[in-house]
Amino acid sequence: MIKVNFSADIDKNKINSILEEIKNDKMGGWMELPKKYDMGEFVRIKEAAKKINEDSEYLVCIGIGGSYLGHRAIIEALRPKSETEIIYAGNSLSKRELEWALEKLGDHDFSINVISKSGTTIEPAIAFEVFKKKLIEKYGAEEASKRIYATTDAKQGALHDEAVQNNYTKFVVPDNIGGRYSVLTAVGLLPMAVAGVDVDKLLEGAAEAMETAVEPAINYAWMRYALDTKKYDTEIFASFEPSTMYFNEWLKQLFGESEGKDKRGILPDSVIYSTDLHSMGQYIQDGRRNLFETIIDFPTDDLNKKIVAAVRIAHAEGEIPVLNINVPSFDEKGFGELTYFFELACAVSAKLIGVNPFDQPGVEIYKKELRKLLDQSL
Repeated sequence: MIKVNFSADIDKNKINSILEEIKNDKMGGWMELPKKYDMGEFVRIKEAAKKINEDSEYLVCIGIGGSYLGHRAIIEALRPKSETEIIYAGNSLSKRELEWALEKLGDHDFSINVISKSGTTIEPAIAFEVFKKKLIEKYGAEEASKRIYATTDAKQGALHDEAVQNNYTKFVVPDNIGGRYSVLTAVGLLPMAVAGVDVDKLLEGAAEAMETAVEPAINYAWMRYALDTKKYDTEIFASFEPSTMYFNEWLKQLFGESEGKDKRGILPDSVIYSTDLHSMGQYIQDGRRNLFETIIDFPTDDLNKKIVAAVRIAHAEGEIPVLNINVPSFDEKGFGELTYFFELACAVSAKLIGVNPFDQPGVEIYKKELRKLLDQSL
């Protein structure tokens, strides 16, 4: 069970109203997902993962933002064993990264998991065309179609239509769950299952968190809200496990996209200790006092425990508010709990400051401008 080392003076009526709002929101489907997952699709996901493991040395996982960060975070953290290695693509427009991935594939057997609700997001759309071409050149159009797994809208969109037309294996991005909250849907479950993550235990942990993590998540959200009202406007997520770097990146997206609206929101940043104690540590200790620290405390060895203790003491002396989230286990169940905990805490936090946790209007502005520039170059 996830624990926090603080308790907040919570307005229970306000919180109950917020929880009801989230539950009834058209994008609040993640809230009850761990106990209401479509088990038919879950079985299909595991069957598809088994096939990919049997016939592919690589799975090219194409997606950006919420379509890749959450599941990459858990895969990178747990470092599971698998016959199939994941190659990530479509998360930038870097030609070097694309060429590196193509070179790594070489003549090896591979499949593609393209993840996009619409199929029109520019970065993954370009990557998909490149890798699909390589797949067809290697296997022919008919066999290539059997090696493409599309995670997309259930009923419409460019990728949905292409998947239906070419008989790709298709999984659903639920209409009522946004990208950064989609880790525990097919968006994340298929690549995680391919990578060797025990997705049954992952969902088990998330389901337990629906009961045990609600109170600590609310406490955490309320503490963030209280600190924000006192002008602590930057949060440092701190972990002492290097493999959790991408989990920190997912947290930055989760909180940044959910809260950063209407000139409001706490700026999320992250560090890995003890490495960053020798870089960012100086600023955190002696820099501007507008920041607070959230330590994600996983079970660890005695030496690392001493580093954690030293950081708490030093940063308390530096007048830094330190919040501690204690995670019970460094495994699939623990990360299932932690994922649900942060999703709930983030949604409540955004509601407390009065913004919609489930849209991202600022991102749409950049997409619009990029499309204009690309159209001009044609």
